[in-house]
Amino acid sequence: MRLFTTTITLCLAILTLGFTACKNDKKSDPTNSKEVASNSNEKDEKNGIFAEIKTTKGTMLARLFYKKVPVTVANFIALAEGTHPKLPEDQKGKPYYNGVSFHRVMNNFMIQGGDPTATGSGNPGYRFASEFDKDLKHDKPGVLSMANSGGVATNGSQFFITEVPYPSLDPIGPYGNIKPCEAPRVSCHSVFGQLVKGLEVQDSISNVEVGPGNKPVEDVIMTEVNIIRVGKDAKAFDAVKVFTEQEPNLLNKYNAFKEQLRKESAENFVEKYKDLGELYKSPTGMIMVTTQENPSGVKPTSSNYVKVNCTGMFTTGKVFYTTRKEVAQEAGIYNQAAEAQGAYVPFSSVYNESATLVPAFREAFLRMKIGEKAKVFVPSHLGYGNRNYGPIPANSDLVFNIELVEIDTTK
Repeated sequence: MRLFTTTITLCLAILTLGFTACKNDKKSDPTNSKEVASNSNEKDEKNGIFAEIKTTKGTMLARLFYKKVPVTVANFIALAEGTHPKLPEDQKGKPYYNGVSFHRVMNNFMIQGGDPTATGSGNPGYRFASEFDKDLKHDKPGVLSMANSGGVATNGSQFFITEVPYPSLDPIGPYGNIKPCEAPRVSCHSVFGQLVKGLEVQDSISNVEVGPGNKPVEDVIMTEVNIIRVGKDAKAFDAVKVFTEQEPNLLNKYNAFKEQLRKESAENFVEKYKDLGELYKSPTGMIMVTTQENPSGVKPTSSNYVKVNCTGMFTTGKVFYTTRKEVAQEAGIYNQAAEAQGAYVPFSSVYNESATLVPAFREAFLRMKIGEKAKVFVPSHLGYGNRNYGPIPANSDLVFNIELVEIDTTK
């Protein structure tokens, strides 16, 4: 592991052989639904803001998460009711979604609509930034989410409804990493609602016959999209006011979202491992817990090379690299060919600042003596940053178990 520009590069290579993008209805009673399933943590199921989506295939009812992603919900509501402040004057007062089709449908994936041109490239004449909440995920059927054309500032009027869980659309990766949503061709979509009725309608739409571009051969139209407000808070939600006042701050909110996740990642490491030994927090952001001290151990000099055992894992605990055969076998990443090339032995590194290790690993490594072991938190900016590296996704915080085995006398 030249954390790894030589040894680990070989080992990792062996081991890992867009979307583009109302009115009260007394007949609808969202409070009697037995299907209300929330990934919003909004426990008051009877109150809230709901979107009734009437289509030529039937009616769907969705809870809108106006408390968690208020700007995204405000955008949808204001379009549905024809009150959006950014709509052209000739479109104001007209319910935007009424008469618009689901122009792209894919079985076992999603149905997408909201483009009056039905081409997938239409927009309402403005764009706005993505709004995320860590609890809102594409983790079940019936999730309403914004379609976009890449990056974090290309939302408009198009949205989709999932048929199955699709976590690759989340802004947070499978190992807790914050995806580089700013980059093109990175799928990060803003969840803003959840179907509470009409999953069978979504399914029927996704199963229609399609032509090129997954466009239905026979149009599936949203005949009406009605907004239903139930309860004091819901009725007080002013979509136009919320969008006008909060939309300009969305990019700042996005940066704060990323920063909060980074902070929580470090805090979780400390809480989980603080009792295993002496805790050290570096001003750089590196955190280490010395799990085995060796007061009489040799402190290598800057001219020494040291043999090092280590295991690298994501903050979820999933191992992606190790110098220990037994750990590789237990983690399910053992590779016989890798062993034949010397993968499961301690690697050797010079003991000074020129060591070709990622910064946080090197910083912890240079604080240790021979015979000591440590568990080290490597924040993404002191690891591999915003680039993918082998099995390590961009922006991944990592954890390493490090052991300084002995001075390498062959160097």
